[in-house]
Amino acid sequence: MRNLGIYIQVPFCQTKCTYCNFHTGVVSSDRFAPYMEAVCHEIRNHRELLRAGGVHWTEGFDWEALQQKWVAHDCVDTVYIGGGTPSLLPPELLTSMIDALRETFSCAFGEVTLEADPETIDGEKAARWLAAGVNRISFGTQSFVDDELRAAGRMHRRDDIYRSISVLREVGVPNISFDLIAGLPKQTQDSWRQSLDELIELSPEHVSIYMMEIDEGSRLGLEVLRGGPRYSARDLPSEDSMVEFYQIAQTLLNSAGYEQYEISNWAKPGFESRHNLKYWRREPYLGFGAGAHSFSGTQRWANVHDAASYVGAILSGRTAQQAVERVTRDAALEEGLFLGLRQLAGIDFHGIEREYDVGLRAKVDRLTSAGMLERVGALVRIPAEKMSVSNEIFVELLRDLISLERSQGEARRGDDDVHRSKRQSAGGA
Repeated sequence: MRNLGIYIQVPFCQTKCTYCNFHTGVVSSDRFAPYMEAVCHEIRNHRELLRAGGVHWTEGFDWEALQQKWVAHDCVDTVYIGGGTPSLLPPELLTSMIDALRETFSCAFGEVTLEADPETIDGEKAARWLAAGVNRISFGTQSFVDDELRAAGRMHRRDDIYRSISVLREVGVPNISFDLIAGLPKQTQDSWRQSLDELIELSPEHVSIYMMEIDEGSRLGLEVLRGGPRYSARDLPSEDSMVEFYQIAQTLLNSAGYEQYEISNWAKPGFESRHNLKYWRREPYLGFGAGAHSFSGTQRWANVHDAASYVGAILSGRTAQQAVERVTRDAALEEGLFLGLRQLAGIDFHGIEREYDVGLRAKVDRLTSAGMLERVGALVRIPAEKMSVSNEIFVELLRDLISLERSQGEARRGDDDVHRSKRQSAGGA
């Protein structure tokens, strides 16, 4: 039996943040119940739907032999419900999804995460989340400064953060993760320090720090690329400032007792994101919902992004998969290197050399001499102080092993497979 992670995508929001490049939308609450019905149907009928989409869960997979034994072969130990803003949903709809998992899989839940925005939290909802099995909240904080929250199009304000964290603690949520974004419009070094100081004072178990991404997939990114003034596009900190903000976060969080274990993530001892570690370690996970991604070890696949198309397909008994891709040897090598090096624990490069029949020693030695990598025996990792330039290190390490064009694309992708709620995605934590 192997442990399996489950990701459930809820692609609905109250509003679209200016920096958001995810496939989410603002819809009527009337759309919530049909969507969750489809998700539950996909969970309960995933065997047939995967088979129809051409997915082979393991090498030499014998569908007929395993139809009655599926539950015995995978034990679900982590669940991540992301989005979007899944905390918008009525608690009974969230409970129905978790119940569907319990009915379909062998479950030994160690970590069940729900993404929640501060303005959507109240005591009754939080208590019902906990009763349903949720034991971890990924909290969409982003900033403690109201001017920055307004500029980013966020619905909540600083007071909402304090009110909702109090609610979560009062009902007994044992594990809370805060997100902050380095590089929001109007952000300064002083305001960034304020957000970090207030976060540390509230003492969440886990912290994710994301660097602002500028691309044409968001309204803010498109406005920046066009050179326009909307969405406070001209009030963005410089790239050098964002790197400085990241380094400040490293210093303050480490001093406060948080251990950095991945490029974007810090945790108190024992509170690392168990679910997201599956992505970085290339362990199997199943994704349900519109736009959700999955990985079996040998194949990756994704559902259609459009929620209406997803619901239509699933409730009519058809698969919603839009892409099934076999993971090639080169792709597996790339993933093993850049996902492994995202982690502070690093990689066993001797093991990778043996598994993929490649020579890494000369390249590792050169990057180590340049201070880009550090090596202890067979263990290789990016020094914590170089994490802010990790993409350049990934590209250089992959150069000549695979085509440069592909290596650059993979490095930019970074943690695309880290919880697709933030990177799915991915991923925040």
